[in-house]
Amino acid sequence: MNTRITTIAVFLSVIMVFNNPLSAQDIKKLSLKEAVELGLQNSKHLKIDQAKIQEATAAVDEAKNHQLPDVKVTGSYMRLTNANVDLKAAKSGGGSSSGSSGGSSVPTISQAMYGIANVSLPLYAGGKIRYGIQSAKYLLEAVRLNEGNDKNAIAYNLTEAYANLFKSAQLIGVIQENLVASQHRDSNFLQLENNGLMARNDRLKAQLQTSDIELQLLEAQNNNAIANVNMDLLLGLPENTVIEVDSSFVNGITEAQPVTYYEAQAIQNRKDMQALDYQEKAAQTGIKAARADYFPSLALTGGYIAADIPKVLTITNAINGGIGVQYSLSSLWKTGATIRKAKAQAQELTASRDLLTDNIRLEINRDYQNALLAKKKIDVNAQSLIQAEENYRITKNKYDNSLVTITDLLDANASLLSSRIKLLNAKADAALASQKLLEASGTLIK
Repeated sequence: MNTRITTIAVFLSVIMVFNNPLSAQDIKKLSLKEAVELGLQNSKHLKIDQAKIQEATAAVDEAKNHQLPDVKVTGSYMRLTNANVDLKAAKSGGGSSSGSSGGSSVPTISQAMYGIANVSLPLYAGGKIRYGIQSAKYLLEAVRLNEGNDKNAIAYNLTEAYANLFKSAQLIGVIQENLVASQHRDSNFLQLENNGLMARNDRLKAQLQTSDIELQLLEAQNNNAIANVNMDLLLGLPENTVIEVDSSFVNGITEAQPVTYYEAQAIQNRKDMQALDYQEKAAQTGIKAARADYFPSLALTGGYIAADIPKVLTITNAINGGIGVQYSLSSLWKTGATIRKAKAQAQELTASRDLLTDNIRLEINRDYQNALLAKKKIDVNAQSLIQAEENYRITKNKYDNSLVTITDLLDANASLLSSRIKLLNAKADAALASQKLLEASGTLIK
């Protein structure tokens, strides 16, 4: 009895906390569609995907920049100390005047300045620039598709969290209803005991079941609080926000199509499959880019040179232009390894695509069977509930006529409560299984 008194005290304290105006909480009613939309808007994972898209977009711009001219400007100012300058031209020029007394005088050089500007515009690089741009674009599309695949998965995670919150909230209602009935029964049994019409032991058995129901209610409320906080975090709401789910959620069970229909939908709509296609295209382009190293590069070049060495040399307006050719002979024996590496990457992606196809087919078939099973469970549990209600009615009637014991009545009541909970969960699980099949086929989010 001490245990029961302690349990009731805890239960009453929980009720007082929930009813305390100081612990007022924001209440927000959301449908499943609204919850998914809000969750996608505030998803931290999708924000990471957006950053990856920006990075891939910058990579495309970086690849395009290789088409632009390179401009380099260098300049320097130097101070010289005790420089030994031997002007050969001056010596050769003064050789004919052997009789001159001092020969040609060499100026003292203490400083020098020069500046060089070079411009190079690539004209041909074996297609490497063009293939680099194509590859970057393919990878950008792959990143965007991966974001779409993440949206589909996140939408299902939100649906699953919504279903858990729905089940926990509905479970509280069922248990509370049963608790009220059990407490009313205890009150009647107490009057019967006081009137000498019921044994004390039978009344205590009934009260023990009431205590068990109270414990179930406490556990259900705890699970509901955890599920609510989890949903708040997923939706980006304050943790004290109480979310009211829409009970029509359980009606979102779609009519099942043949399994081949969902397989075809998955191959057509799965973003991860489409992303692998673009990654394969990028890998094939990478092979062509690697082969471009076998070819020389051609560029249009131009430059400007200016220099000033006081008392010795001054250069201005030295403009040059032309076409430059560059070829690395080492590419003849180095490029082969680069090509083999690119081909291996392409083969890896092809194998990954085949593996993903098999996994998708397996996932579709598994989720399809689970959806069918979930629907059948609704029918079975609905029939079980009808049987449990009838069994309790008959047992209650027999107990009132002293044909069965209090234990039989309590067992019938426990079976009735269990059947109601199972049917509630079966409906929510069937709706969730239907959403899972759509997620596996890539059509949960259009």
